[in-house]
Amino acid sequence: MGKEYIHRDIEEVIKEAARYFPVITVTGPRQSGKTTMLRHLFGNLKYYSLEDLDTRSLAEEDPVRFLNIHEEGMVLDEVHNVPQLLSYIQGIVDENPKKRFILSGSSNFALLRKVSQSLAGRTGVFELLPLSYKEVAGVGYVNDVDELLFNGLYPAVCSGKNIPKFLYPSYIKTYLDRDVRDLLAVRSMTQFNTFLRLCAGRIGSVFNASEIANEVGVSSSTIQSWMSILQASYIVFLMPPYFENSRKRLTKSPKMYFCDTGLACCLLGIESAEQLAFNRMRGHLFENLIVMELLKRRFNEGKESDLYFYRDSNQNEIDILQGNAYAMKALEIKSSMTYNPAFAKALQKAGDWIKANITQRTIVYTGELEEPNGDIQLLNFRSI
Repeated sequence: MGKEYIHRDIEEVIKEAARYFPVITVTGPRQSGKTTMLRHLFGNLKYYSLEDLDTRSLAEEDPVRFLNIHEEGMVLDEVHNVPQLLSYIQGIVDENPKKRFILSGSSNFALLRKVSQSLAGRTGVFELLPLSYKEVAGVGYVNDVDELLFNGLYPAVCSGKNIPKFLYPSYIKTYLDRDVRDLLAVRSMTQFNTFLRLCAGRIGSVFNASEIANEVGVSSSTIQSWMSILQASYIVFLMPPYFENSRKRLTKSPKMYFCDTGLACCLLGIESAEQLAFNRMRGHLFENLIVMELLKRRFNEGKESDLYFYRDSNQNEIDILQGNAYAMKALEIKSSMTYNPAFAKALQKAGDWIKANITQRTIVYTGELEEPNGDIQLLNFRSI
């Protein structure tokens, strides 16, 4: 496909929010398309990257002058590099509500904490993940499931500007060198690299810090710290278990997914879509794809995640619960192209396991036969 701009579903809610907030903040993983989208949406504002050393120096030495260079405001990329700017922005927009600042950053951990302190009530905050299948389906991107899982959905690959065998190894090296060294005092980058690859091998599994710690050779508290950085940098997404008692969701172990299957394939040593077709992780990667597609839809609507999984002491399990106790969707994810009645067993019993009002039961798979209106919907993954 060509290198044309790919419109993002989140654009409409950002444009709407910009009518009410003087500041818009967009976070997300590196290379997820934040800069491209914001420059497209706010082309009337001057763009500055705080990765640029000269720009950063000016912003640090004289923040008031820097922020007032342009009367209408500006787009500030990687703003977490100069977090003190946020306090000055607060004062500027309070005095001049018509001035607009559009902020982006790739570190959730560093940026959102400062935003919540300095810009509460003054900014709309959004999260932009790599492209969704919906966003690329109409512009000629791959339709084969294995190619989709292997290629991933980072804009550089989807637009034809790069290919997986170059992008993802470079991404991992850049991430290790730039983000991890900045955020953690990691004594052994080799151990951290091992940790990353072990996480990729546990996609769709419950996160067990002690188990991973034993394999890496560090303490479980170190693994917990490293995992918090993976989350903050949008490398992984942790999906909590569902409990009627919401406090338990905060204390019980979550399931682990990667924010992009292409990156996960690279960490797993998968070098082609053909290799993936026979790999033991294929089903887990397909589940990862569906989880992330549902999460992207929520984020693209300007909403927080409402995704959970269910597992009880009898090992009864439902892959995904989406919603709340008043209206819950239950989904089972299967990478098979052939429907098997056994796929529906957990969904049929879901009402006996949880008290939530289950309004929809769906099996998502790779086959073409669909039954979207029965008691249990059968859907091809492209239809979700």
